[in-house]
This record gives sequence, structure tokens and C-alpha cells, in this order.
Amino acid sequence: MVYVNGRFVPPESALIPVTDRAFLFGDGVYEVIFGRAGRFAFWDLHMSRLARSSAEVEIPILQDSATWLSVARQLWNDAACTTGSLYLEVSRGVAPREHHFPEVVQPSTVAFVKPAAEPEPRIAQGVRAILLADQRWLRCDIKSVNLLPNVLAREQARRQGAREAILVRDDMLTEGAATNLFVVRRGELWTHPANHLVLPGITRHVVLEEARRLGLAIRLEPYARADLSQADEIFVTGTTSHLLPIAEIQGEWQAPGPGVVTSRLHDAYMTRLARELDVAPSVASSAG
Repeated sequence: MVYVNGRFVPPESALIPVTDRAFLFGDGVYEVIFGRAGRFAFWDLHMSRLARSSAEVEIPILQDSATWLSVARQLWNDAACTTGSLYLEVSRGVAPREHHFPEVVQPSTVAFVKPAAEPEPRIAQGVRAILLADQRWLRCDIKSVNLLPNVLAREQARRQGAREAILVRDDMLTEGAATNLFVVRRGELWTHPANHLVLPGITRHVVLEEARRLGLAIRLEPYARADLSQADEIFVTGTTSHLLPIAEIQGEWQAPGPGVVTSRLHDAYMTRLARELDVAPSVASSAG
């Protein structure tokens, strides 16, 4: 089933008017939350980010966290999958096509659950990435449905046999097309500061917490493309990617396998994720 504006309907009946501003302008925000056995990881962090994104673009969200959890409960029970991801979207709503905000409009809401792969218990050899110019807008901190530059970057990566596209702005690495980027150099963990040029990833946030717990040196600074050859380890993080080591970047950098820091953080994150799913509110057991 799909949740659309307060109703649970079959996918073929999940209809949005063509004048919805998410369709016409990309005027909406969203979240993706990983779940297992009816429990969703880092729920409160995702709800906080959804609230922040909506506030930044002035879209009122009428559902509170408890309401979203009730929606997730029904969707999860219908999906009947072991691991999955919950997609939530809120648009400004349906209105005549004018660029300025409509004076009176009801926000549109959509949610559904789809199966997601179980995270790897052990790190694989890593994946290939390419480098591309970061052509996104200057408010990447908002989790907006405006994802066309990300889509084009991912498609170019796919055509070149790569898993991810690492984006470059002013000769500095920002993040992946759908992930946050980490670089390990001489034992220090580098990642772009959480400003308007990157998304404040939930997995990124948790990995940084685990890095601090492990006593790793952290540098919240953008990493220069010119210094790629000096990087010891590189990995990316995301809600459904979890923690994914990079083995090669477009012939400019490669590694024989995941390094010590990447492996430690992978294990720490997997432990934290499992613990989080153990204590997260159960949407399956509380059905009805």
C-alpha cells in the first residue's frame, strides 16, 4: 500500500494531481529511513532533519513524529519484508502553476515502504567511483526532491561502470551524488563540514559519533582533489549504502582493500545500527 494524503491505497491508485508543486517545480522535501523487522533506525534524527528541511523551504508539515510512526506501522505490515526503507515526501501542495508560493494550500504527503538490501556483515573489496563537477544548487543541506543533478551524476557513473560519483566544487571534494564522503589521511578522518554544500547525512552523523568514541582524529574540512594521491582510505556513507569503502576513483586513486580505519568504523557502525534497531520503536509488534 501507499500512503497519499491521509489514505492508504494500492500503488495503482496512488494518484497525485498534475498541478502538485512537487511535480511542477520539485517543491518538496523527503526522507528515507532504513528498517528491519518493523523497526526503523535513527528515527528521531530523520524526523529532525525532515522538520529542518521543511522549515528552510517554508513547507508546513502537519504530521508529527507519532503520526508518521503510525503511517510507517501500516505500510510496513503491508510490505511484509525483512529489511526495507521507508520513503516520506511532503510537497507544498496542489495549486495553479505560479512560481511564487500559493496563498492558501494544503501540503501533499506521500509515503511507502520498499525492500532494501541487508547491510554487508563484512566489508567487500570496495567499489569504483568517478569524479564529476558538482553542479547542484547552493542549498544541498536541504533534503529536497530536486535531484536532477544527482540523477545525472549517478547515471554517468553507471555508464562508466562505477557505483558512485564523487562531486567536486572549486577543486574540493564535497560528497557523493547520493552519499557523504570520508577520506582517511595519516590516521586523520576528513569529511566536508555540514554547511550548505553538503547534505547533513544521518549515517554521516552516526559515523562521526563513533569515530569520536574510538578516539580518531577528525577534520571537518573539505578535501582537495589535488591531494587525492595522498589519501590512504576513502569511503562513503548513506542510509541504504551504510558504510561503503571506495577501491578506485577514476584512475586518480586506488587502494588494495578497505583500510584499518574504514574497517574499524564499519564494525562500529554495524554494531550501532544493530543496537539502534533493537531499541527503536517497533512498528510491527504494535500493529492495530
